[in-house]
Amino acid sequence: MVKFAVIAGARPNFMKVAPLMEALKKAKDVQPILVHTGQHYDHLMSAAFFQDLEMPSPDIYLKVGSGTHAEQTARILLAFEDYLLNNSVDCVIVVGDVNSTLACTLASSKCHVPVAHVEAGLRSFDRTMPEEVNRVVTDALSDYLFTPSQDGDENLRREGVPEDRVFQVGNIMIDTLRRYEQAARARLLAARHGLKAKDYTLCTLHRPSNVDNEDTLRGIVAVIRRLAEKQPVVFPVHPRTRARMSAFGLENHMQDTRVLLLDPLGYLDFLSLLVDAGLVLTDSGGIQEETTVLGIPCLTLRESTERPVTVTVGTNRIVGTDPKRIVEAAKSAWAGDWAKGGIPDGWDGHTAERIVEILVRKKPSLAGRKHSSVCELKMPVF
Repeated sequence: MVKFAVIAGARPNFMKVAPLMEALKKAKDVQPILVHTGQHYDHLMSAAFFQDLEMPSPDIYLKVGSGTHAEQTARILLAFEDYLLNNSVDCVIVVGDVNSTLACTLASSKCHVPVAHVEAGLRSFDRTMPEEVNRVVTDALSDYLFTPSQDGDENLRREGVPEDRVFQVGNIMIDTLRRYEQAARARLLAARHGLKAKDYTLCTLHRPSNVDNEDTLRGIVAVIRRLAEKQPVVFPVHPRTRARMSAFGLENHMQDTRVLLLDPLGYLDFLSLLVDAGLVLTDSGGIQEETTVLGIPCLTLRESTERPVTVTVGTNRIVGTDPKRIVEAAKSAWAGDWAKGGIPDGWDGHTAERIVEILVRKKPSLAGRKHSSVCELKMPVF
């Protein structure tokens, strides 16, 4: 029996872990172990997603909570190392680029447990992004690197990753999108809020570079107000963003406008709004991918993207945070002056199956590893 520990920590992970857990459970002589680090821990940011995605309760819950990047990463590293010391695990599967991804990869590598990274090879080439650091380090330490597109393969090749570790398998986010798309459409959430399909803009905003700087956030809020003069804007507000808006006195700027501020949504409710949106503004990576598959114009409020295929093949456009540039791009989208886009190769809803087939066929080299590994060794005191 091969034991795979699958790591879920934050909201972006859950949509990637759900199809993996399902595919692993169908595999022969495989035991999947779902580990929730607790990086996102409240109901709206965690439990609601488990319900929507029909995921089992975690087998292991590390309960690390919030903190600075260093604090959170360190707590996860300690907690997961302790788990590895006391349990036999043959391979650790991490997804995405959050702090849980990095910390569990570090712990596994130091304990000589093979690591499989799902969504490997993505690069924004912006080291000021915490996620970029997490991606680079995770890929450097991983034994199996599962990429969503050709650019990921090319990035890893430039970084000297051996070819036999890299597998282009497609986009696992799309597995979940395709599975739940019809259920999400049936919720008719836009209509329940009095909105017409394709006649509203959907906005998400959470990255520190956009919400922690008062001038940047004020500029984005002003853009949202201006876009709402043309059509309603639906804005599910991330807890971090709401806290900053409150601290900067910006919440009252949305009053008496056609901006609908919502609490964070579960997966199905958000997807219901997404499929009917006419335009999307976001700084999220995953939403760039979802809008590409759904054929929805997307304005990414960043200066770079680690998902360039959403621009070259899909419907995404990088517009940064300059208000004039954002408004001009929105006007182009409303006028129909936008790339129709296409779906990248392998984004077909079967990525998890391909990943599990490869892992089962490869049989991680340390199967049956005892927990009394090198990670127990104490460093000498000088």
